[in-house]
Order: sequence, then structure tokens, then C-alpha cells
Amino acid sequence: MEADRDVENSGGMEINKNMNNNSNVEIIIQNMQDKLGITKEIENLLRNAVEACLEYECFSIPCEISILLVDDKEIFELNNRLRGIDSPTDVLSFPIVEMKNGTIISTLGDMDPDSKSILMGDIVISIETAYKQAEEYGHTFEREIAFLTTHGVFHLLGYDHDDSKSEEAMIGRQEAVLEKLGLNRE
Repeated sequence: MEADRDVENSGGMEINKNMNNNSNVEIIIQNMQDKLGITKEIENLLRNAVEACLEYECFSIPCEISILLVDDKEIFELNNRLRGIDSPTDVLSFPIVEMKNGTIISTLGDMDPDSKSILMGDIVISIETAYKQAEEYGHTFEREIAFLTTHGVFHLLGYDHDDSKSEEAMIGRQEAVLEKLGLNRE
């Protein structure tokens, strides 16, 4: 089945909305950078990565996740302003729903009144950093962007990497999803 898709243009920024007929997740992708071209294949990969994470966690509650694709300058400013870290990063996650290890703690006020979906949160990815890291790690840009997307989704689901045990568990989840997508480490 073909996915329902709306494309809006908002001040020169393309916003792609997608709600697959066989999925309970609405994924909104906003490309806010002009350093590297983002193809429909990359957008589909991002959607597939989000859906695969939710499927891996057996998370079937209708929800909405936004992905913002930015450049290094923008992610630097966000990282500095919101986290007090004076450097760029590859991915940031901003959960709205309070979750812990895949379990919802509270959704108070986190519901879209029109769609009745839970607003999970936003993932911000630096496309420039993803490209550089793909080269540095010796794998494809597609694998790197999917890795960063899964990292962001698992943060929205309440996973973290505060210590080596939790980091190992989170990375293990990411690698399992990437393997399912056919994006194994080379």
C-alpha cells in the first residue's frame, strides 16, 4: 500500500508528513539545511528506521515523531543554547512524553487533540556531521543516518547511555534494528 503523504512549503523549508496505512506513527521530516541533498530514498530510510524501532519495542500506540535535518551551525546553536555544550553534535533528541526503557510514565498534555496521537518528540540530526562520520567510520551515509535516527528514537522511548551497561543495551537495540533494515556493520 502506498503511504499517505503531504508536502508543505514553509518559508523555503520543505516539510514532509507521512502516515503509513499499516503504521500508527506519523513521521514529520523537515529538511532545514542546504549543504547536502536529501532524496526521497533517504526520507523513506528515516521513516523505516523510526517504524522499525517502534516495532522492535512492540510500541503500537498512535504517535507522532518529528525529524529535523540541520547543518552543523544549527545543531551547534541548539546544543549550546539548550544543553550548555559549546560544540556541534550529530543528533539531539527532545522527548515530550515521559518514558523509561520503552514504557510510558506519563502522557499528561502530550496528546494531539485532532489525531489522538501521542506527541513523542523531536529528533534533530546534523546532516553534515552524519556525512563526515560515515566517511570516518568507513560505512555508507545511509547507515550513519539510520544509526542516528535509531539513536534519537530510542532516546524518545526513554533509553539512555548514562553508564556502560545502559549504553551497551541501547546500542544493542540500535544494531538489531539496523540489521533488520539490512544496514549491518561492514
